[in-house]
Amino acid sequence: MNQILIGKFISSERKRKGYTQKQLAEKLGISDKTVSKWETGNGFPEVSLLIPLCSELDITVNELLCGERVSEEDYIKKAEENMVNMIKEKEENRKKMIPTVITGVISTVAFITLFLVVCVYTDVISTPVKVLLILIACAIFGLGIFVAAEGERTIGYYKCRKCGKHFVPTVSEYTFGPHMITTRHLKCHHCGKTSWCKKVLSKDDEE
Repeated sequence: MNQILIGKFISSERKRKGYTQKQLAEKLGISDKTVSKWETGNGFPEVSLLIPLCSELDITVNELLCGERVSEEDYIKKAEENMVNMIKEKEENRKKMIPTVITGVISTVAFITLFLVVCVYTDVISTPVKVLLILIACAIFGLGIFVAAEGERTIGYYKCRKCGKHFVPTVSEYTFGPHMITTRHLKCHHCGKTSWCKKVLSKDDEE
């Protein structure tokens, strides 16, 4: 989906209806800053807001996802394309997650291996070499975990349990947020409330 195109479409349809960004935001129960992000292409409406937004602008969800008015002849075709794009996003994010997980596993194995070598062959390896191996092990482990964590943070979204909206946490939020496998304790960028947010690979993913 082209967020820039969709943003311009939202802006034009809002103006056609005679709404200001603040008026549209009030009707949807969100902030005018959120509407501004949509219209500049820096954000996309949450799934829960698609139907209310389209209702206010007198457009269909299909037209919103296309970023333009759609004729009856093209409606089914565009709907299929939008569905394929959503599925494609989920699959692409799933594929991106695999290398990040592998990187984390490899770095951990390399760290443990080098550390065991130093411990097992402590009488054979000189102290300078031990220090060097430990430093290399730590560097590999640190780099691997960073790459894996950054991939896990930015690939897909976190879904707020309070408002149901999706967002990508900042580095500090991700780093210091307590987590349990697929959930992380984060502050939602939309409602501002803190909850155990679930990791999802696309905005239409309810798993």
